[in-house]
Amino acid sequence: MLTVRSRLPEPPRPPQPRRGRRPPGPRSRFPGALLVAFRRDPLGFLTAVARRYGDVAEFRLGPQRVVLLSHPDHVRDVLVTQHRRFHKGVGLQRAKHLVGEGLLTSEDELHQRQRRLIQPAFHHERIESYAAVMAAEAERTAARWAEAAAGGADPRALDVHREMQRLTLLIVGRALFHGDLEAEADDIGRALATSLDSFRRFTMMPFASLLERLPLPATLRFAGARRRLDAVIERLVAERRADGADRGDLLSLLLFAQDETGRPAVEEGQLRDELMTLLLAGHETTATALTWTWYLLARHPEVERRLHQEVDRVLAGSRAGAADFDRLDYTRRVLAEAMRVYPPAWVLGRLAVADYEVAGYRFPPGTLVLVSQWVLHRDPRFFPDPERFDPERWTEPARAARPRFAYFPFGGGPRGCIGEPFAWMEGVLVLATLARRWRLRLARDGAITLQPSVTLRPEGGMPMILEARS
Repeated sequence: MLTVRSRLPEPPRPPQPRRGRRPPGPRSRFPGALLVAFRRDPLGFLTAVARRYGDVAEFRLGPQRVVLLSHPDHVRDVLVTQHRRFHKGVGLQRAKHLVGEGLLTSEDELHQRQRRLIQPAFHHERIESYAAVMAAEAERTAARWAEAAAGGADPRALDVHREMQRLTLLIVGRALFHGDLEAEADDIGRALATSLDSFRRFTMMPFASLLERLPLPATLRFAGARRRLDAVIERLVAERRADGADRGDLLSLLLFAQDETGRPAVEEGQLRDELMTLLLAGHETTATALTWTWYLLARHPEVERRLHQEVDRVLAGSRAGAADFDRLDYTRRVLAEAMRVYPPAWVLGRLAVADYEVAGYRFPPGTLVLVSQWVLHRDPRFFPDPERFDPERWTEPARAARPRFAYFPFGGGPRGCIGEPFAWMEGVLVLATLARRWRLRLARDGAITLQPSVTLRPEGGMPMILEARS
């Protein structure tokens, strides 16, 4: 049986301490011990802290004071009620090396202005128009798999994580940029993997800013990856400018927008940052969510059988479309449960820029506040038997019985993911389209190791076996 390595202690939660006392939390026996433990196993570390010390826990990662909040009310407080007291955390600050001051990393008035400008590209009517692109690209992937199988390709050679990255990249390229990224998909995938490895390597590392300026192999690889991704953006922009057509997509929205004086609303550097952000963030998280969904379906044949029954009934041999989204209710529940068990975004960090008070504790500016999807999504108070994969958790009555922020795969509040409706439509239509023709079986025994970087990836990919459905 294929299992995922996990070190998740489950001691009972103690009651919260009284006002005025320092929050409980692990203390370091020697300088840097907790940082080493966190870097070695961040998922296990955060889970152990939350289970042992409760909903408000404090510790230090090197010189950084950190607070882990593990109750839905506290998540709402950080992301919604008191969001103005925070800026993005250490990880996304470091992401500026790649995406600059794009929507993902910018702050305050700049972020608000960017969000207002980009929002029309993700309105409901626009999302429905993207559905045809999503289904068409998924059909092309299914056909490519069939062609490879007919040509005698080894069915065990399929890395589903890589396949989902390729597919979601092509969807973003066509839907948001009206561009064809087929020829560059493998290069982009390698460049993205190099960039994420750099983030994982340097985040929370002492003297990281100094190390990143040295000509080390890792920094040179990252610089090369950035140049490759920049070249893709430059090509897309150059082609659209040469074409001169407003195609109503995101690229046109940013390229041709004007301010009240008639000048371009988005400067050249800002245009690059926004496009890079949406190109990368727009496909990575959905690809990761789909990868874990295929993994879980392969391990739970009864869930897979019900999904196939719904897909066969709803699509009846036809191509999926926007009108099918609401009818694919069980498919959507499967995707939701997969993002609970393996959330693509597994932790959110916010750096306090003003005093912040929660549960009677006051934290000064400079405190790093963490809220973790991995921890909350597996909290037995809100999800009984949390490691069990059960799409029935997402019926309307079950959802209504839980606090809103017990589940937040896309964040929330004014900084919530602007592409969430896009991701839901894409995930459901891709699952339905591929499941109509294929089953995917796990290709290896042993453990799949989790790689918690910017997203929660499977280390070494996800090798699976293709089985055609009759």
